[in-house]
Amino acid sequence: MPAPFSLAGKVAIVTGSSTGLGKATAMCIGKAGAKVALNYANVQSRAESALEELRAAGITAELIRSSVDDEQDIDRLFCETEKKLGPVDIVVVNATPAQPQKPIEEYDWDFYQQMLDFFVKSPYLLARRALPGMKSRRWGRIINITSEVYLASVSPFSAYVAAKGGQIGWSRSMCRELAPYGITVNMIAPGWIPVERHKDDPQSDKDAYLTTVPAGRWGKAEEVGWAAVYLASEEAAFVSGQTIAVNGGKTPN
Repeated sequence: MPAPFSLAGKVAIVTGSSTGLGKATAMCIGKAGAKVALNYANVQSRAESALEELRAAGITAELIRSSVDDEQDIDRLFCETEKKLGPVDIVVVNATPAQPQKPIEEYDWDFYQQMLDFFVKSPYLLARRALPGMKSRRWGRIINITSEVYLASVSPFSAYVAAKGGQIGWSRSMCRELAPYGITVNMIAPGWIPVERHKDDPQSDKDAYLTTVPAGRWGKAEEVGWAAVYLASEEAAFVSGQTIAVNGGKTPN
């Protein structure tokens, strides 16, 4: 019998996994036994460092550069993963652009479109490319990293919140469509978990947020990763269309 929550024999793509929550998630999925395709779009040196970390931990991993909002790039991401690691069983949709908070008058539609491209177009393109193989094997896991911002109605943050709402709605619809094929679609909604891209955020903002976390501490990136391991596992085969909030009890009504 395999160990509980083992992902041995599985292949995962984790988008935006050269840093932050994505890297931690790739690491956890790899430690659970899966082969992992690390994905990045911009900073090659940082991505290569992440690959070294995974391989040093004994994980079979490959590094593939790809924009997650471009159909041809996504096809290449899958083709390279399939060639180097095997058919893709698990897709974790994590990549994100910068997320400035602004009053609505200071946004333009191009920025709104960028948010929609990352959080609605990207999950759609990734799933559409993954589904033929998943359906043929009657097994697959699609995990969308969403956010607490949608239920919390965070402002002034309308572009990001609107796009995350679209991602959540898409996931809930897809879980029903794909359930007959043994494919689950779930979400992980982290709270504010400081990672590299938060290094310049005002300390006053961090202090204020921390006072609202019932657990009284910051979350760790790997706590998002282990939630992904559960959702990717055979033990979660009957769990679909659900959101795991990783936020220390700061779950809005």
